[in-house]
Amino acid sequence: MSAGDPQDRAAPDAEGRALAQLLDAIYRRYHYDFRCYSEASLRRRLRSALTHFGCQTLPELEARVLAEPTRFSELLRFLTVQVSDMFRDPPYFRAIREVVVPYLETYAQLRLWVAGCATGEEAYSLAIVLHEEGLLDRALIYATDINPNSLRSAEAGVYETERVARFSESYRLAGGKASLGDYYTAAYGGAVLDRRLRKSIVFSDHSLATDSSFAEVQLVSCRNVLIYFERELQERALAVIYDSLCRRGFLGLGLKETLRFTRQASAFTELVPDARIYQRIG
Repeated sequence: MSAGDPQDRAAPDAEGRALAQLLDAIYRRYHYDFRCYSEASLRRRLRSALTHFGCQTLPELEARVLAEPTRFSELLRFLTVQVSDMFRDPPYFRAIREVVVPYLETYAQLRLWVAGCATGEEAYSLAIVLHEEGLLDRALIYATDINPNSLRSAEAGVYETERVARFSESYRLAGGKASLGDYYTAAYGGAVLDRRLRKSIVFSDHSLATDSSFAEVQLVSCRNVLIYFERELQERALAVIYDSLCRRGFLGLGLKETLRFTRQASAFTELVPDARIYQRIG
């Protein structure tokens, strides 16, 4: 089939309609809303899902996940992006330590929110920073995600041994004051993070697509989440985040994300532009 074949040009439209139908069906049946997620990203991930489930078409996949709820739980790992590392993008965590922590020290009680926490690496990284800066005992970290399997992994706090060397190097580059080995033990075939970190973290279900603000916090870390949303959903998510932040509170985004050209841009100043850390205007 040549690039100019009419059937070839029609295929993306047909796939788009099938995708929209699948996402509508998922929303009606399971109340997970992916309808404003980036279509290009969803198409790529669902092609992998088709291979995994042995399906030829999206309607075939739709029929299967509607008939078998356990299959939908399995599909969630394709619909959600669960890529994370401890101290991912070290300059971000160094900026938290060096620029944001001096502000956080002025609060008697701290609440932080990691939105889209995946399997928990970022939440534990923040807990380590707070511990080393003497703030963890007065802090509570809300770590939220829409994938229940990821939340269970995050609560367990067990990571593959082969990832630890990378974690340790990122921790060093992020300004770590000790050794990452001080925060985990070897067990269950992996590295088990210290329970003293876990006791300051609350893992729970929350969707930026459908849920509202649930607490006032001094810092929201929502990194590499907005890039998977269409503009409408980005604006909704940022409004929820804005409503959650106290006056002069902080927002951290991923290195490929920005508040520029969004409706919330004028409500924040760029505190550390290179690390994508913003401060809400008082």
